Amino acid sequence: MGDKVLVLGSGGREHVLAWKIAQSQHVGQVLVAPGNAGTTGVKISNTDVPKAFADLAQWCLDNKIDMVVVGPEAPLADGVADTLAAKGVPCFGPTAKAAQIEASKAFSKDFMDRHNIPTARWKQFTDAKSASDFINSADFPALVVKASGLAAGKGVIVAGSKADACSAVKDILEDHQFGTAGDVVLVEELLEGQECSCLAFSDGKTIACMPPAQDHKRLLENDEGPNTGGMGAYCPTPQVDEATFKKIQTDILQKTIDGMNKDGSPYIGVLYAGIMLTKDGPKVLEFNCRFGDPEAQVLLPLLKSDLYATIMECVNGDLQSAMPQFHTDRAAVAIVMASGGYPGSYKKGVEITGIDKWENNEDKIVFHAGTAMKVRKAVTSGGRVLAVTAIASSLSLALAEAKKGAEVVTFPEAVYRRDIGKRAIDYLENKRPGLSYAQCGVDIDAGNQLVQAIKPLAASTARQGCTAELGGFGGMFDVRAAGYTDPILVSGTDGVGTKLKIAQAYGKHDTVGEDLVAMCVNDILAHGAEALYFLDYFACGKLDVGVARDVVKGVAQGCKLVGCALLGGETAEMPGMYASGDYDLAGFAVGAVERGTQMPRVDAIRPGDVIVGVSSSGVHSNGFSLVRQVVEAAGLTFQSASPFSSNQSIGEALLTPTKIYAKTLLPVIRSGNVHAFAHITGGGLVENIPRVLPDSISVKLDANRWTIPPVFGWVAGQGGVAEAEMAKTFNCGIGAVLVVERGKEEMVLEDVRKTGETAWVIGSCVESSQGQDRVAIDNLSAALKAAQPTLKRTTQDETANKKMKLVNGQAHRTKVGVLISGTGTNLQALIDHSIDPKNNSAAEIVLVVSNIPGVKGLERAEKAGIPTKVISHKGYKKREEFDRKVHEALMEAGVEMICLAGFMRILSGWFVQQWTGSLLNIHPSLLPSFKGMNAHKLALEAGVRVSGCTVHFVVEEVDAGAIVAQEAVPVKTGDTVESLQERVKTAEHKCYPRAMELVARRLVGIDSQGKLVRSDTE
Repeated sequence: MGDKVLVLGSGGREHVLAWKIAQSQHVGQVLVAPGNAGTTGVKISNTDVPKAFADLAQWCLDNKIDMVVVGPEAPLADGVADTLAAKGVPCFGPTAKAAQIEASKAFSKDFMDRHNIPTARWKQFTDAKSASDFINSADFPALVVKASGLAAGKGVIVAGSKADACSAVKDILEDHQFGTAGDVVLVEELLEGQECSCLAFSDGKTIACMPPAQDHKRLLENDEGPNTGGMGAYCPTPQVDEATFKKIQTDILQKTIDGMNKDGSPYIGVLYAGIMLTKDGPKVLEFNCRFGDPEAQVLLPLLKSDLYATIMECVNGDLQSAMPQFHTDRAAVAIVMASGGYPGSYKKGVEITGIDKWENNEDKIVFHAGTAMKVRKAVTSGGRVLAVTAIASSLSLALAEAKKGAEVVTFPEAVYRRDIGKRAIDYLENKRPGLSYAQCGVDIDAGNQLVQAIKPLAASTARQGCTAELGGFGGMFDVRAAGYTDPILVSGTDGVGTKLKIAQAYGKHDTVGEDLVAMCVNDILAHGAEALYFLDYFACGKLDVGVARDVVKGVAQGCKLVGCALLGGETAEMPGMYASGDYDLAGFAVGAVERGTQMPRVDAIRPGDVIVGVSSSGVHSNGFSLVRQVVEAAGLTFQSASPFSSNQSIGEALLTPTKIYAKTLLPVIRSGNVHAFAHITGGGLVENIPRVLPDSISVKLDANRWTIPPVFGWVAGQGGVAEAEMAKTFNCGIGAVLVVERGKEEMVLEDVRKTGETAWVIGSCVESSQGQDRVAIDNLSAALKAAQPTLKRTTQDETANKKMKLVNGQAHRTKVGVLISGTGTNLQALIDHSIDPKNNSAAEIVLVVSNIPGVKGLERAEKAGIPTKVISHKGYKKREEFDRKVHEALMEAGVEMICLAGFMRILSGWFVQQWTGSLLNIHPSLLPSFKGMNAHKLALEAGVRVSGCTVHFVVEEVDAGAIVAQEAVPVKTGDTVESLQERVKTAEHKCYPRAMELVARRLVGIDSQGKLVRSDTE
């Protein structure tokens, strides 16, 4: 259950407001009064409310309304926000005094003059003759005539001549064209330039600007015909450059909010500034005290953050804690479809068709305005009937799609414009300079900086045969100068695989280049070749010179270890192909061997020949997709203390470079005592050794003959990885093998050990037989088990069996408080785990707090005998006041850590700071992917094959705290948001208790920088 929100109004603006608010995880129901034919559906329904504001306030209290959002200006000008606030009903919208910024144009112009806000020159009048005299005598074009009061967006006349302006004055003041709204008339200077609408959220002090939009007031294309309430809009507005937009923010919007404060009328809500972009800079045409219509229909679809969270914090006076975020790579166009005859008289009750044929996702939406339901059919009930909104990657594409929608969604005598956004499209095509490579995301200057940075690194690898100078089209190598007389060239190419994901996540990039060299040169060593030169390929989405330099530094280091030259390479910056921060590597090595001495000597291998194993440095560069899954499933991160090595993080341990055997083992291989060399790469022991054997030969190994590093024991034990899977995925401690003639193994072992390598006789060659594995490994399962580290184990069973801290001779259990707002299914999982005697849990749930009375979660807690407390947020004007009350209740209960389980409130920074390191939340995705709202929808849109849930420590930034535990689930073909949600929820019920246990036992925590740390102390 979430908040109940009331939206006042019946137009397209109110439809889009209800639509966007309903997307919030904090909202359970949106009521729209009176609404229209579109304001019904998931979470949204229409309702009737009393018209008198005092009665409305009581209705809100009786119906437990948590927030009122006012759409149109008239109720705000009449004081609805004042009345609601006086009754304790939160309302998003300015007070009557603040709303005068729109309700009285005379007030607005005087305000701008007093606070030095740029606007057109003006004067106000109450009689037509004085106004006409001013029009005829002014030393500027006084051609804009405005009714000072509210006229539903139609009270502005831009005259084509002085005579037309005088006629407009007469119509308003003498003929009362706009009723009492025209009792006072303003005559203004005609400003020239392009118009735009700039809107901002305000909490009374701070503003958060929305991207500029542009409205189209005239009824007909090419800005012809009478003025209307708005025939369409688009966003963003490319005519507003960054410098101009900043000036609008500081010199107009923020200055207005500051001025309102200074005048004693703090402005809370949305401030709308109609701006003219003149040659003298931006000037205000008018202010509105609410969202624009139809601007809201393009702005809110581009909002990617939680609108309701921003609204709440505006009302709470803490906008900075929920600043809105908009899509910057998308554009929106809304085409308003009006009844024939509008803005004059028009028919009502005309059936609307085609909505279901066009509207199918959040990129193609119909926002209703003047519509109603009649016999289950949508019919027209107003002048502006609906807006067809399309979102696309560019304005031209969005306009094209919106025009298609206006052809499909139709009703008799519909009127609409086909040129919405054309001004911006023409501007982009004709006014802007042509695109540059840099604007497309490719930074040539950064590439040049990188070349200069790595030239010394390459030069340091020079050897006989080349100078290793970068910058030419190709690299040359003199094989004879390297000492070869009749060489055969041997080449090898490889990559580093998903080990790169660990480097990128851990932020350490200077070792993967060494891995790249190792993978390539170890391969050509299998042919007895000396590596002569190397080339690398670095591909990325956005070139970070520092990262790329570190990678190449590792490549150069690897080349120096081998004795080969870094002769050249390629850097490819490919935005759209790779995400920013991601990169991939490939390498290419060329070596030489004298003719007649190349390896392997397959014909010489016989049964009884000995297999000498040379130790690896760890996992090397294969199997990391599996390793990463094991780390995640264990609830660890790469910053966690390593459970399989001392004084290292997991990331540091796993990034240990692949061993390079090309220099140390080359003399041994060329000694004549070795028949073959195999590098253990992808495919593990069982698939790499046969690559150098004749079909008639197999090998038999004994895992008890070598030392298996703890990392492999940990992966096998923690991940439950089968023996066969370990053998075909990992090197299991053997980075390379030598096939040695029987009787010469001791000599080879001595030669290998002289180079500093560790080696063992690990098996022998045997005759192959049908149906027999080419590589049989005895005792591998037992050896892996023996290699499992005894410290810092993270399996759930071991955690459950871990001895708890003793206090006064009794086992101490960490006291847990759980905050809920709804049914409490995760709460039930936490309860079940904590009370099951088999778990010997270190967590004791001592209090459950709900901000909503009567929810199912309270019943669950009471059934388990756990104390409960209801603290309604509705009684507190400030978020922090509510949080302090919750904090007091938790402290009284002796709570030591908190689990959020469907708690539908945004916690204040103060509360988060009080409970730093002891506050957990669960999020329905594998963070850091798909933060914030709509995680399941985002996962499905991204096309990922795996999703899941994450338990993390809570910090002030949303979903950014250190990860405690994760649980993955598959995303299946045909999944909907609902089906994926159910599968993830099942995973949550396993993951959350496990994470609670880790924190309750003090096995995990966070340091002063917010990074996860692990401890084995008791």
